[in-house]
Amino acid sequence: MSDPRVIDVLVIGAGPSGSALAIDLVRRELDVRIVDRSPHAFDGSRAKGVQPRSLEVLEDLGALPDVLAGGSTYPKLGIHAGPLTVPWKMFTHREATPDVPYPNTWLIPQFRTDRALHARLSELGSEIEFGRELTELTQDGNTVVAKMAGAGGTEEIVARYVLGADGGSSAVRKQLGIGFVGTTDESDRMLIVDASVTGLARDRWHMWPGRGGRFIGACPLPHSDMFQWMIRLKPGEEPPSQKEDIVQRIHSHTRDRRIQLHDIHWTSVFRPNIRLARSYGRGRVFLVGDAAHVHTPAGAQGLNTGIQDGYNLGWKLAQVLAGADETLLDTYEAERQPIAAGVLGLSTDKWGGIAKLDPSSMKRGKDEQQLALTYYGGPLAPADGMRTTTLRVGDRAPDAELLSADGTWTRLFDVLRGPEFTAIAYGPDAARSLEDLAWPTTGARLKRLTVQPAAADGQTLTDSKHTLRRAYGLTGDTLLLIRPDGYIGHIATSDFLTTTQTAVRAMTPQARSRTMSQQSHTSSGSGGTA
Repeated sequence: MSDPRVIDVLVIGAGPSGSALAIDLVRRELDVRIVDRSPHAFDGSRAKGVQPRSLEVLEDLGALPDVLAGGSTYPKLGIHAGPLTVPWKMFTHREATPDVPYPNTWLIPQFRTDRALHARLSELGSEIEFGRELTELTQDGNTVVAKMAGAGGTEEIVARYVLGADGGSSAVRKQLGIGFVGTTDESDRMLIVDASVTGLARDRWHMWPGRGGRFIGACPLPHSDMFQWMIRLKPGEEPPSQKEDIVQRIHSHTRDRRIQLHDIHWTSVFRPNIRLARSYGRGRVFLVGDAAHVHTPAGAQGLNTGIQDGYNLGWKLAQVLAGADETLLDTYEAERQPIAAGVLGLSTDKWGGIAKLDPSSMKRGKDEQQLALTYYGGPLAPADGMRTTTLRVGDRAPDAELLSADGTWTRLFDVLRGPEFTAIAYGPDAARSLEDLAWPTTGARLKRLTVQPAAADGQTLTDSKHTLRRAYGLTGDTLLLIRPDGYIGHIATSDFLTTTQTAVRAMTPQARSRTMSQQSHTSSGSGGTA
């Protein structure tokens, strides 16, 4: 009997976190399988807010058009107080700027986000295997064996790495024996209902306060006649399950019998879990998304944090499979666990405030948008490194508008898009150092981008509107290394070559010699790769 085929990565769980991660791995030409224990794709609205930073990630992964088509910006809140409805602006609407192309949180039911990611995965030639449940997980120093049960029996899948994106009750986490620290308040429950509704205006996210914080909310889901209903239950209250009982519960609370529910598409009882995994992996197995952290729904943080977990892990895993030092994988937990801990605190505070109808808890701002999240001070972003007037190593790389040699405008994000690193040389001295920068022959490639502060020759991009200079805080020649996940991997304002080369070694397989680099190096103003 022949040995089973060894694949590169097995992803367990096909929600937003697992699907986004699988897309990132597949586009890096890894051998990937993605499985899910459910018989079909998720069909509820559950996590319905996609934050600006996640929109940028989804654009890079190629799933953004479907996400934008399936959603809208959020409506104002309408707080009902007897016969009066008080409008409340939950989000400040912002216009796009050269450095932030998607400034507003996007309202889209989770089932549409899932399907957008699944469609993108299918475009890349990979299909999700539904109805396959993990029963056992074992590993040695080289591979992981996952026993999966399905309609056709049991199969052993052998992979170099396994990634558990299988939710808060993660079978992967339980197989690893990793603790899930935190609380679950069984007395604080909420019935979530997706239903077609008449008799209720769709230009508001409706909120009916109640005693003891037992509110009812109804958020219109875009491009449909559905609302997501949120009914906060009393301690010991039996959740209504039949349509007539749900309607009666809504009528008794809102005192508005014009509201009628028709088709009920999905229901769930939610308990606010607030938990964080003690570690994000063990050996050759890692946890992603809700398998590593669960939050209250306040602030729309869980789905977004999970997608960005995978975006952080994907390129690192591919680099290690290409020969980079395995210690690069240690930076996944070091960078992402503190982010999740901070998000847990934010969403918990918001949840507590919503129960009291504290206006500040219903406001959403830059903390929720996740644009300001940083890895500064972490293992790949030392605090003693160089910086610009606006950015430090580990910060998000902003967008910018650049003028191409042919006279057309180019978004920097369009240049950055893809699984590669990007080095940006601003100014002639930095450009000369970029030409000499050695890059390994394996792993992610390097895009080399030369930008001049003002119009020069016809071979380079120019920062004619100074959007790059302002967003990146540039005051002179600077060499920037952008990681594949869109965060700044290194800033050099002097000693360009030596300091950048040191940063490169921490994130790539062994760098080739300068001679080898020059033999295969190509460079162009629109971003050559090497």
